[in-house]
Amino acid sequence: MKKNYILLGVGMLILSLITYTSLDEKDYRGTYRGVYWKGHSKGISLQEAKQKIETVLTLEKDGAISDAKIEFWVLKNEGWVARNNPEAEVSVDFSVDPVAATPGSNYKKGISMFHIKTIDMMGFYAVAVAEDGTVAFTITDACIRYQMEAKLKPGFNFNSKFGDMTINNGLVPTVRTSKSGLLKPEEWSQLEGKNLYTLHQYNNVIKKRGILKGIDEDSTVLEMLTALGVEFKDGTPEKMDVRYGFHSNGGWKGNYDAIAEYLIGKKATEIKSLIDWSPQKYSRAVNENNYFGIDIPAGATKSVQNSSDGIAGATIRMSRENTSYMYALVEAGILKEEEVIKGRF
Repeated sequence: MKKNYILLGVGMLILSLITYTSLDEKDYRGTYRGVYWKGHSKGISLQEAKQKIETVLTLEKDGAISDAKIEFWVLKNEGWVARNNPEAEVSVDFSVDPVAATPGSNYKKGISMFHIKTIDMMGFYAVAVAEDGTVAFTITDACIRYQMEAKLKPGFNFNSKFGDMTINNGLVPTVRTSKSGLLKPEEWSQLEGKNLYTLHQYNNVIKKRGILKGIDEDSTVLEMLTALGVEFKDGTPEKMDVRYGFHSNGGWKGNYDAIAEYLIGKKATEIKSLIDWSPQKYSRAVNENNYFGIDIPAGATKSVQNSSDGIAGATIRMSRENTSYMYALVEAGILKEEEVIKGRF
């Protein structure tokens, strides 16, 4: 009898432990949304915002991320549109010779061969070949953020080095696509002799990822154009309608898809930030209100970016995307709002 009581007691203890564990185990199943917007640090409300980043996470019971989506929304006349929408309308006028824009504070648009209608030009390229073999090519980099164009007429030496096409001497900067370029030349002479890769080390991502992976300054123009889809016959380019896309990590869509790919399958309870904040150049730039990149002491930085190896799969600046992600974790009950590091937006 005593033995039976002992067994009964042990059984009840095990049952109570199982019950306690199951009650204590949080169920994260659901879809959670985090939003961060431009002007947050200045007290602008979400209702007043004109740009916002949204992260939507779908979690399993144990916090595993089964789906992730990141969108960059911009308020236009027609309403909110996704900046990472890769659709474009592109046409080429081969009768036009590209003319450089006037850079700097007195900016004036140049003359372009291309008519491009798209939400955002980050990482954009386009190429076409006319009946007579004339090539029209344009590419936008992340540092000066101009459409750089080349018109390669019959007789052009396609075996010449791509690196010999320098800014305003082979690659004509015709249209400024954004005012927020890292480099803001007042005159093109400031970039004399620079090619697409020597403009800045960040542009090395062009030859390390995406459609131009492996194409560097020593590659031939033929090799570069072939990578973009141009076909050659006996060294002469064959007629081709305009093709376009996004180089490097694939523009905004490519970068946001890369973040989603990085996250899916991981546990949100373990990935509480997309960024490792431990380096002092990052941590020292987070102020007492948890805003990053506003108060910047010596040795700190206002940007979190790794254009070579990437951060969470992306090569863009990541602090604001990270904030959106962290706010999704707040809604999921994984983080507290005061733990969120608010990026520079």
